[in-house]
Amino acid sequence: MKWNWQRALVLICVAAAIMLLVNTYADAQCAMCRASLTSVTNAKFIRNFNIGVLVLLLPPVSIFCTIFIVLRKYRGTD
Repeated sequence: MKWNWQRALVLICVAAAIMLLVNTYADAQCAMCRASLTSVTNAKFIRNFNIGVLVLLLPPVSIFCTIFIVLRKYRGTD
């Protein structure tokens, strides 16, 4: 049991490291947000807006993962 948690932790750390090391542009905007940002010429504002959109994605993903883990842990084995 302990090995499974260590393995999962290592996998999560490796995935996080890959995400941080990959330096690509993420289009995390809807069409309306992108259209409103085309008139803005400040590159720092656009970059911060993209980061903000990605940060707002974290709570729903973490809630989904938590529910999935709890359901998997307490699943009834007949």
